[in-house]
Amino acid sequence: MATIYFTFEPREDLKQPLLSEFPQVDFLFDTKLDIEKLAQAEILVTYGEDLKEQHLQYADKLQWIFVASAGIEKMPAEAIAKRNIIVSNVRGIHKKPMTESILAHILALKRVLPFIYEQQQKKEWNKKARPTELNGSTALIIGPGAIGGEIGRILQAFDVHTIGCNRSGTEAPYMNETYKLDALKQHLPKADIVISILPSTKETKHLLTREHFEEMKNSAIFMNFGRGDVVNTETLIKVLQDKLIEHAVLDVYEVEPLPSDSPLWDLDNVTLSPHFSSHSSRYVERSLDIFKPSLQKWLNGERDLENKMDILRGY
Repeated sequence: MATIYFTFEPREDLKQPLLSEFPQVDFLFDTKLDIEKLAQAEILVTYGEDLKEQHLQYADKLQWIFVASAGIEKMPAEAIAKRNIIVSNVRGIHKKPMTESILAHILALKRVLPFIYEQQQKKEWNKKARPTELNGSTALIIGPGAIGGEIGRILQAFDVHTIGCNRSGTEAPYMNETYKLDALKQHLPKADIVISILPSTKETKHLLTREHFEEMKNSAIFMNFGRGDVVNTETLIKVLQDKLIEHAVLDVYEVEPLPSDSPLWDLDNVTLSPHFSSHSSRYVERSLDIFKPSLQKWLNGERDLENKMDILRGY
């Protein structure tokens, strides 16, 4: 009997169907990683932040790690690879809630919702703000994968022209144009909105420099919803202080939680979201929808699992 260890506990209405569907499996549930339970597990289900290299010495039976997150940068990649442990994740799970978050921020800025809320608090009837339209603008999406494609699909419904930049330059879904990341600088001047959905890898760390922001329109909105280290924090602060762009919307940061003494808190041309654009009441439900078919394959002896990853590449 396969033993599967969850280091988080799904809601009862999600847990019971899982137990019923796989009666041949021994499920262990916890709210934090426990060495004794890990030692029993053939399969580990985790959010990817609790497993450390020293834990693997106890995990002799471990063969597959299912990460209920898209990012795996906090996992001991080399130690996992050395053991040839299979890793898969929930790539694409975030596309619906993240797209809604990104669209909400864009529309809020375009239709001056922060100003409206502020005037309501002041009990003032004030029409001095200048709303603009999303319709007819251009969005450049850095990393148009599953999430970026969904953002592109929704933006195109608003008659937004979409440009994607990825490693290969091969055509990406819901992008009107797609180019290699190497050519990013030459396409930034076209964009009214620049959205980074890049993961954290050696190649993407501090990919965006001040020179990239200098290529953007002064009226551009920059949005980072991938990983915080795509741009150096000090560089970004200086860009905003110098008002090279109109506004930034940040959901991710190099240091999280964002320190209370960060200058970002004091700037009036940035919106700070506490890395929860992907949060949803349906998150675990969608994770299990990916996990269950892969578990069935695993129990049948198949190892071609959905969203199987190269742990050393980070995706």
